[in-house]
Amino acid sequence: MEVGKLTVTVRNNSGKGAATKLRARGKIPGVCYGASPDGRIEPVQIEVDVKALRAALDPVRKQNTVIDLTIEGASKTSKLHALVKDYQIDPLRRDITHVDLLAIDPNKEVLAEVPLEFVGKPKGAIDGGQIRTVLRTLEVRAKPSDIPVKLTIDVSPLEIGDVIHVSAIALPANVTSVTNRDLAVVTCAKPEEEKIEVVAAPVEGAAAAGAAPAAGAAPAAGAAPAAGAAAAAKPGDKAAPAAKAAPAAAAKPAAKK
Repeated sequence: MEVGKLTVTVRNNSGKGAATKLRARGKIPGVCYGASPDGRIEPVQIEVDVKALRAALDPVRKQNTVIDLTIEGASKTSKLHALVKDYQIDPLRRDITHVDLLAIDPNKEVLAEVPLEFVGKPKGAIDGGQIRTVLRTLEVRAKPSDIPVKLTIDVSPLEIGDVIHVSAIALPANVTSVTNRDLAVVTCAKPEEEKIEVVAAPVEGAAAAGAAPAAGAAPAAGAAPAAGAAAAAKPGDKAAPAAKAAPAAAAKPAAKK
């Protein structure tokens, strides 16, 4: 198993049961389609060794590795150049369960997804600005040998409210962006404001409307007794006399002139 080289076998059986047996042997179902220097390639059902597939991918270029592909088991052995177009992952085990290989002509342009790398600290961070990433990959068109490993974007000039669009990304020679040039890639957003809930303090001495008096406290003047208070009194008990009101202070006679 070498980087950039992969041998697969034509698959004759299809269906869920056949795929389960393949995976039990460390292989997965796949399909190869696309084009070669000799013309269009009809879709071919294949079985792929998972370990061999991982080993064939360059650790830096990853999915954009141009693979020298050998297909065995047909009427004749075919040799092609291919890219990993797509793959499926088991949501629980995180294993690869299916792969699509795209046969290519090395001399013709293809579509590829290139990862974006963001470097630097934005100027707006001094005032609390926060980086918001909108896109993490860029779709480009280029010959297989010209596909960049990644595209680096410097975010240090960004002030709060500034945006970098696709049109501002510097591309290598012979590489064209397919992603809409007007789309936002990254922005420096305003800091999020914390919401503080203000609770009004109760006025000292003011009772809440409808609130029952505290235990042992005398009811307010003219207020009806609390529910159940009358029932609590025993028969024959005498009601306590009401407190006598203090006499008003005698008014002093007006001073004579």
